[in-house]
Amino acid sequence: MAAPPLTELDKALAAFFNDSDSEEHRARFYELFLNSSFFVPIVPAGDTAEDEQKGDGVVPLVVEADNTDYLVLFDTLERLQIWADDDAPYVPVAGYVLAEQSTPPLHWALNVGTDYSKTFLPDEIAWLAEVVRNSQKEESSH
Repeated sequence: MAAPPLTELDKALAAFFNDSDSEEHRARFYELFLNSSFFVPIVPAGDTAEDEQKGDGVVPLVVEADNTDYLVLFDTLERLQIWADDDAPYVPVAGYVLAEQSTPPLHWALNVGTDYSKTFLPDEIAWLAEVVRNSQKEESSH
């Protein structure tokens, strides 16, 4: 199967990786990330004991690797389907919502299995959450 076409986020990530000292590339990538929508795989309803206790709540799929928990997310549905090798259940979530709702020690794994994958560390996620909070404060003061 052919690789999905490059997205704007891919291009921004490549520029960020190629010139990590550039504030412009860094800012562009994170701005795009926060303002993009992602496909987050979820645990099918009824697959865990927690699901049964919570009722109809959506439980995102968290993958454990090397004793670290990763929230897996994709910027296209095609990438999610290739990764899952199936039509996996998912929820669309905005990047800024991911930042607001994630808590340490959770890591993020963006576009796993592609040439444009990135791991987000808890400190980086906390910084993004702070950016979102500051942005919301500025908007509410106008």
